[in-house]
Amino acid sequence: MDGEPAGHAAVVVRQLIVGGETLRTGFVEAVATAAALRRRGVGTAVMTEVERLVRGGFELGALAASEDGAGLYAARGWLPWRGPTAALTPAGVVDTPDEAVFVLPTPSTPRELDTIGRLVCDWRRGDLW
Repeated sequence: MDGEPAGHAAVVVRQLIVGGETLRTGFVEAVATAAALRRRGVGTAVMTEVERLVRGGFELGALAASEDGAGLYAARGWLPWRGPTAALTPAGVVDTPDEAVFVLPTPSTPRELDTIGRLVCDWRRGDLW
């Protein structure tokens, strides 16, 4: 496409708290495919590389899914987080009830995840999830 990216994603190092345990998390964000190339395997190729990075270097993978992206992530084995979500903020722990979070266990995940428990993300400016 004339030097334009076909698709992209970022893996950001974050700390998520699950059941009182802090996990080094590869947080996936900015996943996108050029409109003209959708449904042609670009998203699959991007996510294959993202998942390789997450599985190879983190205790957990996580992302906040858009309505359009949720089906792709679920089909690839990402688990929807069914429990409450929250964020550590300068004002304390704040519930974030409207998030569609998916997680990906890795070979380094210390135990089986209870996806109905509370999931808490670390603080950052801008979008918390």
